[in-house]
Amino acid sequence: MLHMKRRTLLQSITAGLMALSARISLSARSADGPSPDQGAADPAAAATLALLDRFAAAWNAHDVDTLMACMTDDGVFESAAGGTVAGTRSVGAAAVRRAYQAIFETYPDARWNEPRHIIAGTRAVTEWRFTGTTRDGQKVEVNGCDVFILRGGRIALKNSYRKQRS
Repeated sequence: MLHMKRRTLLQSITAGLMALSARISLSARSADGPSPDQGAADPAAAATLALLDRFAAAWNAHDVDTLMACMTDDGVFESAAGGTVAGTRSVGAAAVRRAYQAIFETYPDARWNEPRHIIAGTRAVTEWRFTGTTRDGQKVEVNGCDVFILRGGRIALKNSYRKQRS
């Protein structure tokens, strides 16, 4: 009887994991290109993956126009640092543009290395390693991630998190 209960429990867990895995498309891209697990069979996930790749490339190119084209007009950026629990919150295209430009002014050589995307419907996460040097010569290297809410094929919210080195 106990063996049957364990087997039923394992079957339930396995079925649940398979259903969850069918709803979540994972992608990890490296310099060599996409990994085989990126979920290309799902057109919505493939479109989101392309959006996130374009967004990551625009960050590394310091291309604010392309960054803004990836965001909704009423988009929100919550930076990792700031005086509130949400960091610094920028709402709307003009405010988000200013916030993005300020990052490039603070770190003229900023790079978000090795972006890896995780997509789950209208939510996504990109993990990265940030490297940059401030204008006064302070070098920064930290791991972090962005949590996204997506709407209409664009980013409605970019919520950034990063490690704090001491």
